[in-house]
Amino acid sequence: IVRPTFGLPEHQGRSTMAKFMDVHSGFVGVTAQQLREAHERDLAIEKDEGVHFERAWLDPELGKVFCLATAPTREAVMRIHERAGHPTAEVYELSVEVA
Repeated sequence: IVRPTFGLPEHQGRSTMAKFMDVHSGFVGVTAQQLREAHERDLAIEKDEGVHFERAWLDPELGKVFCLATAPTREAVMRIHERAGHPTAEVYELSVEVA
């Protein structure tokens, strides 16, 4: 994957890490504390795959959890979530960002 450098020297502006957003379903009624515990299970093993989970968000009424991570691959994110006990196949690379 080639990431635009926007005029930066060749060694800057590129990273082997990409950003990913993943979505989990079936978390209706989950509390903030339960979300924190699930997130901490990810954090405890994330380095095994070179992943870093930055944040997690919860919509307890719809039962959706959203996680933002940096990782070398989509599959690395999936493996950590599976090992932590909350697998998902819905992992999206965030290759375009505007502010």
